[in-house]
Amino acid sequence: MSSVLTESIVMGLIFSVLTIGVFITFKILDFPDMSVEGTFPLGAFVYAKALTLGMNSVSAMFLALAAGSIGGLITYVLYRKFKIQSILSGILTMTFLYSVNLRITGTSNITFFEYKTVFQIFENIPKMAILLIIVLVIKVLMDSFLKTEKGYLLLATGDNETLVKSLGKNPDKYICLGLMISNALAALAGSLMAQSNGYADITMGQTIIVSALASITIGDAFLKNVGIVKRTTRAIFGAIIYRIIYGIAIHIGLEPSDLKGITAIIVVAFILYNNASSAGINILKEKKRGINVTNKESI
Repeated sequence: MSSVLTESIVMGLIFSVLTIGVFITFKILDFPDMSVEGTFPLGAFVYAKALTLGMNSVSAMFLALAAGSIGGLITYVLYRKFKIQSILSGILTMTFLYSVNLRITGTSNITFFEYKTVFQIFENIPKMAILLIIVLVIKVLMDSFLKTEKGYLLLATGDNETLVKSLGKNPDKYICLGLMISNALAALAGSLMAQSNGYADITMGQTIIVSALASITIGDAFLKNVGIVKRTTRAIFGAIIYRIIYGIAIHIGLEPSDLKGITAIIVVAFILYNNASSAGINILKEKKRGINVTNKESI
């Protein structure tokens, strides 16, 4: 059981990078971005190709990051410049990147066990520790970015584009920025997943968006009402909990074909929990407001 828990945490840390990216589009920009299902494997294939061409592992990861940001840019162009609906823009990008991924290596599956990944370069450090360092660096960078002027404008764009325009800023710029950051992180997560597995596969991005949404939902369910917990922390926590649940499901003997159904059930269950919690908090606020009004009238 301990090995299952360890592997689940490792996978959770990888998925937390993806979840932070998806959080930007789904929770901040309110943009249903399906393109991450294309940029996640894109990061894996770009990394694998760069590694087999002789590039060192760290440089290959940055190349995967850049490739993912281009995927986000494509989605932005389709959405804003070509006036295609947001969800369709992501689906079109995802579909286009499927062919791109196959072209990068010329095969649907590529292994690189004989090459040194970042885990082999720092072989004296446990895989979990390396991933934790990467995740914490990303978290700190994202938290710092969201406190900058551009970060505040990105948040404002998701809430009210008209307000951003009234400040003399172009909201399109921040939609583009959000999509590029989100897909860059998705591609980085894909490269980390490929390194952990030792291979890149064309199917590794399928339904990955559901896993990210499950992680976001779980993180919100447990930590949304804890004021001191940042958004990125909720995403990381949710991804780890989700993967632990996933790992336990495999450990108790569920078939791999059942796991997608389990994921859907997890999402529904935690959404219902969130809704019930929000309703309960609102009722308490209303009661408190009523008591205060009654007290004032008595006085």
